[in-house]
Amino acid sequence: MKTNKSYSKRIRVTRTGKLIARKPGQDHFNAKQSGSERSAKRRSVSLTLSARTRRRFLPGTGAK
Repeated sequence: MKTNKSYSKRIRVTRTGKLIARKPGQDHFNAKQSGSERSAKRRSVSLTLSARTRRRFLPGTGAK
């Protein structure tokens, strides 16, 4: 099965196999939010995907 490229470009696989992604909803319309809310969106988020989703979207990436 092929890797879903649009999905794989949004995430990063660490050396240990964890998945890291950007927090969603941070590109525009952020002026109303508080500074703490905006700074929290700059941090990356660890993803937990089911084995079925991982197998479907990320075959051969070594993601755990």
